Amino acid sequence: MSKSAAATTETWHMDEATAGVWIRAAHLGRKIKVEKGRMIYRQGELGFTFYFLLSGRIQVSIFQSDGAEFMLEMMGPWAMFGESPAMDGFPRIATAIASEDSELIEFDIRVITGVIPTCPELAISLMRIVALKQRILASRIQYLALPKPEMRIGELLGRLAELYGEKREDGTLICIPLTHEQIAAMTGATRVTVTRALKRLTTLGAIELRQRRIWVLDSSKLLG
Repeated sequence: MSKSAAATTETWHMDEATAGVWIRAAHLGRKIKVEKGRMIYRQGELGFTFYFLLSGRIQVSIFQSDGAEFMLEMMGPWAMFGESPAMDGFPRIATAIASEDSELIEFDIRVITGVIPTCPELAISLMRIVALKQRILASRIQYLALPKPEMRIGELLGRLAELYGEKREDGTLICIPLTHEQIAAMTGATRVTVTRALKRLTTLGAIELRQRRIWVLDSSKLLG
């Protein structure tokens, strides 16, 4: 298993060691393929299953009562989702939908709990995953608290550039193909606000848009 396998990961992933635990445990679950647009689970449902993503992309979002969507994460290979409600027994807090054709390993928490006495690395891995998600959530809360949506957008781009950017001589390429709608859903802004913010950041020399990809030229200018 090479590190390059995680190169297409979107806004969240785990390290090689943690991912390896679940790849080796594939026999404890079942591999499934889902087509683009298919819902894997719905917000409010109860369920014992959780998922490890082998290939493709999965969008995890929370929907408000008025239909407004807030995108939590865009999951890529080596991402896990759905584990918390599977473990605590409460309804799922989000909806997971395949953004493209994907291959997953579906695990049942009851099966995993049964084998933990002989495979303690599964429990350790789950703890690491929960801790990582808590840290990322804390970061998300911090930038969502920023007063201006433009600042939230700039902070998001800075975080993605730092975590998943590819540094080159002329800037840092954010390898994630984000649409204006996705940026809006992740920052609590409107699509129009995102478009204006990206234009302003371009004028400031903070970013540059090339072939629908975002390059960060000067991270110090991302917050205006």
